[in-house]
Amino acid sequence: MAEATAALQARALTDGGQAAGDIAAWLVTWLGAARRTLDLALYDVRLPGPVGDAVAGALRGAAARGVAVRIAFNADGSRARKPLPPPPRTEPSLLEALGVPLRAIPGEPDLMHHKYAVRDGEAVWTGSANWTLDSWTREENVLLTVLSPALAAAYARDFEDLWRRGEVEGGGAFDTAAVAVDGALVRPWFCPGRGPELSHRIAEAIGAARQRVRIASPVLTAGPILGTLAEVLGEARVDVRGVCDATQVAQVFQQWRANPASRWKGPVLARVLDGFRFAGKPSTPYRPGAVHDYMHAKVTVCDDVVFAGSFNLSRSGELNAENVLEIADARLADRMAAFVDELCARYPRVTVPLGG
Repeated sequence: MAEATAALQARALTDGGQAAGDIAAWLVTWLGAARRTLDLALYDVRLPGPVGDAVAGALRGAAARGVAVRIAFNADGSRARKPLPPPPRTEPSLLEALGVPLRAIPGEPDLMHHKYAVRDGEAVWTGSANWTLDSWTREENVLLTVLSPALAAAYARDFEDLWRRGEVEGGGAFDTAAVAVDGALVRPWFCPGRGPELSHRIAEAIGAARQRVRIASPVLTAGPILGTLAEVLGEARVDVRGVCDATQVAQVFQQWRANPASRWKGPVLARVLDGFRFAGKPSTPYRPGAVHDYMHAKVTVCDDVVFAGSFNLSRSGELNAENVLEIADARLADRMAAFVDELCARYPRVTVPLGG
């Protein structure tokens, strides 16, 4: 599924629905248009074989023709609070072979979870998909490209802050107004600086919806969003459907039982999952070397407004380095709602553990 306009494009990925080479070809073309700068903030980069060679070749080619290429990446460490699933380990040696400036951003105390690129201060590549074979072939994801100097300037500001300070905490602490892009109204959000505000904004949009709410998120643990969904459920005023990662949701319930500070969320999440039509993908539990086939898309549709990016609807997402585009566009909202409905039909209803 792809929305192809001159300035705003979106593509939804499904498990087994596309080849890695197709995504690489799109990315290589996008990178190949760079003439001055390419700034990449990437959580996970693991592209072996011909697909990786093609992407690496595009980056080397850009550098060879005088484009200033910089890559910031998440550097995992010994974190006290372990995320689910555990963070990947990008091999710095693979990036070093590109011969471009690199900046490791320690995932302490929270992750550098971006998956964006800024080209020439004019265009942005973003979404939920990491730059890995599994992300492009075995996971549900949404990719977006936007041609807009105003939006690119916001992403460039976030990148420069990451590059200068070399840490997640305190980043993204600025506001940006919505701008018009091909008839759509688009506003960028960045975490952790605006993490709580983003959760409240999505909750506000859910509460204001009168026709439909569609949610795709691996987990659903952000307090404002949970509370609003419970309220909407009680009032039965809007059609709500969603899909999550069943394996990760089960792990969340286990974690909450052991954490008194978060235990209150269990009954609320159980009520939301049971009361609405939420499907759950039975993904492969994380273990070293196992396939990463998570339900990884992060998109929320509220009537004709779409929120899409790297942000899980979670408390952890508020604290990570994340980015989201809020897009008011009826056509894109229809396409993303259809994507979520397709996943709801594909996967079984999520099972709430006994006792929630």
